[in-house]
Amino acid sequence: MFAPIMWKKSSSRCDRLCPVSAQIAAWRKANRKMRWKISNNEFKTISSPPQLTDTDLRDGFEGVILSYGFGEDGLGNADAVLSGKLAWEFAVKERKQKTWQCEYVDFNQPDHFRLRPAAPHRPKGFYFSKFRFGEYFPSSTVSDFRSQLMNDTGCGPEGIQFLTITHRHCAELMNEHKILFMAFADYDVAPYGFNDFFDALQMFCSVDTLGLGIGNIDRNYPLFGIPTLRF
Repeated sequence: MFAPIMWKKSSSRCDRLCPVSAQIAAWRKANRKMRWKISNNEFKTISSPPQLTDTDLRDGFEGVILSYGFGEDGLGNADAVLSGKLAWEFAVKERKQKTWQCEYVDFNQPDHFRLRPAAPHRPKGFYFSKFRFGEYFPSSTVSDFRSQLMNDTGCGPEGIQFLTITHRHCAELMNEHKILFMAFADYDVAPYGFNDFFDALQMFCSVDTLGLGIGNIDRNYPLFGIPTLRF
């Protein structure tokens, strides 16, 4: 069912990232449907998005995305695992097409799933990050990608929220083979537990099915790119 299909070409940049106003509207809609209780005051106090600098543009960043940090990690930061879990639950509930989840992705098991230890903490509430699509690293392994990181990082909950809430059309672009599938380098998965984290989370859309899977961090997956965030 999920046999690889050759990726055709990247979609035009102009139809990939949504304006911030549309992203806020998408968050409001999801909040109502899922009863997450994100207050109206939180929406009203969303700051102005950061502007891309000349350096950002040269480095391949296309725009900014709006994410939300749910919960609390005990240290004043958001619970990055919960933030991804709630977004995926929204997709399962609201998506008209089918969803598929790998049996080894268990958001409720701390020895199975986590934000990678070297990743930056995610703030609570709404936050912006600059976003670069995965074709910038079309043939890298997650392990190689991580080794090259300096001030940037990979996707964690932002990637799931991107494809399920604010940029659902990008899942359809995947389904049409116009953009690469995505590997989220900031999410560690231990498929058999025991804190043996040698996989990273992946998302794809193929045959009208939005999928949540895993891939070994030392293996190259040709149809998957690794998106980058710049905070």
